[in-house]
Amino acid sequence: MNSNLIYRIIIYLLIYFGLRFFGGEWGYKILYPINLLVTFLHEFGHAMGAILTGGSVKAIQIDSSGAGFTQTQGGNFSIILMGGYLGSALFGNILFLIGAKSPRLANPVLGILGASMIFTSIYWFNSIFTSVFLVGFSLALFLVIAKTTWSREVLMFLGLAAIVYIIQDFNIGPSSDLNRYAEEMKILPMKVWMYIWLGLVLILCYFNLKLIFSFDRNKELS
Repeated sequence: MNSNLIYRIIIYLLIYFGLRFFGGEWGYKILYPINLLVTFLHEFGHAMGAILTGGSVKAIQIDSSGAGFTQTQGGNFSIILMGGYLGSALFGNILFLIGAKSPRLANPVLGILGASMIFTSIYWFNSIFTSVFLVGFSLALFLVIAKTTWSREVLMFLGLAAIVYIIQDFNIGPSSDLNRYAEEMKILPMKVWMYIWLGLVLILCYFNLKLIFSFDRNKELS
């Protein structure tokens, strides 16, 4: 097992929790863009759920409060609803996996993330704040790619922070989606679906960690 990777994970977790619980106003300001990134991943998950089930996306909005919504047409509504919470967890795990195990893919993946933000800000435009945030965040990612050697660390921290935020916020973040999902899937109450969704996210995280640490110490993803 790669002890260096474990130390880095611990350091990133300490930074995240230190900023969130002990950082005060400065901690909130530093983590604010990451919170909005999680909102973007959530809404992008809704969008992918719509597209993958034959629907379309009309608009994506991210609010300064950290809330957001995605306007879709057609597609499988239950999968679209699940796509927000589960999709954002999937995206966070992918970012973390690439950052942890594949330095050669760090720049391309950061570039894809930035490009998807710019695409969303233009093609699915819905508000000035949304577009300003998405373009600003994407430009910051491109700056990291072009001017630093931190792409792997940034990718790993963003992915890990997104995963932790999603797990922490499971009882609050997807509540509106859960309400609507429970109305669609009446066989179980909302509270049960909430723990099913959380369980799926935890299983995803478990297998992601297992995959990360299953590689040989010096082996990378190609």
